[in-house]
Amino acid sequence: MLELTGVTHVYANGTRALDDVSLSIPKGMYGLLGPNGAGKSTLMRTVATLQTPTAGSIRFGDIDVIADPEKLRERLGYLPQDFGVYPRVSAYDMLDHMAVLKGIASARERKATVETLLNQTNLWNVRKKAIAGFSGGMRQRFGIAQALIGNPELIIVDEPTAGLDPEERNRFLNLLAEIGENVVIILSTHIVEDVADLCPRMAVLAGGKIQLEGAPLELIEQSRGTVWAKTIERDQLDDYRRDHQVISTRLFAGRVVIHVLSAANPGNGFEEVRGGLEDVYFTTLERSRAVPGVAAAPAVAQA
Repeated sequence: MLELTGVTHVYANGTRALDDVSLSIPKGMYGLLGPNGAGKSTLMRTVATLQTPTAGSIRFGDIDVIADPEKLRERLGYLPQDFGVYPRVSAYDMLDHMAVLKGIASARERKATVETLLNQTNLWNVRKKAIAGFSGGMRQRFGIAQALIGNPELIIVDEPTAGLDPEERNRFLNLLAEIGENVVIILSTHIVEDVADLCPRMAVLAGGKIQLEGAPLELIEQSRGTVWAKTIERDQLDDYRRDHQVISTRLFAGRVVIHVLSAANPGNGFEEVRGGLEDVYFTTLERSRAVPGVAAAPAVAQA
């Protein structure tokens, strides 16, 4: 269990990137959703012991993460949003080098570890290829392979599917699902589908604050009867924004499908949306905008 209590981080310029974040994260996949600039990467770097929070505590099992970061690093696998590699080195040699850095001194044990990880991430056939020649999806799979060295008990992946094509995204998410049964995996992303597909529990972070936390299916059920949809002409959008609380829009066949937040049927041709995690997410961001000091990205869905 990973426990965060009152975690706050204020940068030297006064920016409050994290504001009293408290979470209890059990074994399995845990989704952290939020728009760009919400504080997700700051939180992941803080949990990964790359920076010390201004206030609060973090515990992983019996480890006080802030007081004893080295002890956590022995159990940690981390795939940051951007990770550097040596481009002219082959995947096999790079993993072998990283295994040395993680303390696997035995050549036989390293060989077994590297070969297992290359097969697990479906990179065995390109093990001798320089990482510079890898596609985006292959790089991400290599990234998770290096994060798995040493059988970590806590794995953090930050925006792992951004920029991947649908096939690579599915392959990567399936890999995470396979390894996520017996360890804590935090999936930090702004892509709602990633969390909906994989995570039995999740939280929404916006403006450095936890705005919502729970099980996706329960959160979707709680949103029933509050989100309504209508297809309008594009030149009508400003009028509807003035008269309704629009939480998302998307283009469809030259017109605009709008979703609005309302406790009762707005009438005028609106129909109830049976709901999904995307509507829960956009509703949460819309409500967070009413809180002073909380900034959230515009809720625009992609058709």
